[in-house]
Amino acid sequence: MPRRARRRQTQVAQQADPVLSCNDFFFDENMGLFKAAFGADIRASDGGEVLLQCREQNIGRWTRFWRFADMKRITPFDLLVRYPDGRGFLRMRRGAALWTSRVMVDDGAGMPLGMFVLRPFSVCGAFDVLDAYGARLCVLKGSRLGWRFLFSTTDGTELARVEKVWAGWRKELFSCASDYRLTIDEAVGQADVLRQMMLASVLCIGMVAKIEV
Repeated sequence: MPRRARRRQTQVAQQADPVLSCNDFFFDENMGLFKAAFGADIRASDGGEVLLQCREQNIGRWTRFWRFADMKRITPFDLLVRYPDGRGFLRMRRGAALWTSRVMVDDGAGMPLGMFVLRPFSVCGAFDVLDAYGARLCVLKGSRLGWRFLFSTTDGTELARVEKVWAGWRKELFSCASDYRLTIDEAVGQADVLRQMMLASVLCIGMVAKIEV
């Protein structure tokens, strides 16, 4: 089967999931004063019903040490995203990274969806979002004016945006957790693998790019 046909088949096989019919996602990062492992709840709106839950698994002793030493962005991670009933949705994993970072993304059945790669020496954080065959789906770039990222095509057409939102005094002052919102353009189809790659990328931004959140 030709490479392009296989890629299209992979995308069509991702049947429209009710979760992926949303265009607005609210990420509520779990709080913890001395928290090494990452966790977040994904909702359709601020305070709304939980659609997905992201939890880090298999975190080792040395990983915890480097996280507390403020070296989170070089440590390995293995993030699992599940539906509230426990079914798998996404998995993102990466080994230790120094100069660049390549995060592999699988679907809930363990099949490769794609990857995103941090561009070396990018000041505000810039990623190439690729499909399972290495073809570029879009680019994710940060802003110099605050915690805001844009997904766009290579010609600059905006596909989605990520913005940090106020998390309340308790979370903002007494933890390093953040709340943020992903808004996807309706032009991105509900069955398009790009939607899953966007969700995966947003969950990993703070663990990959050297930015203050």
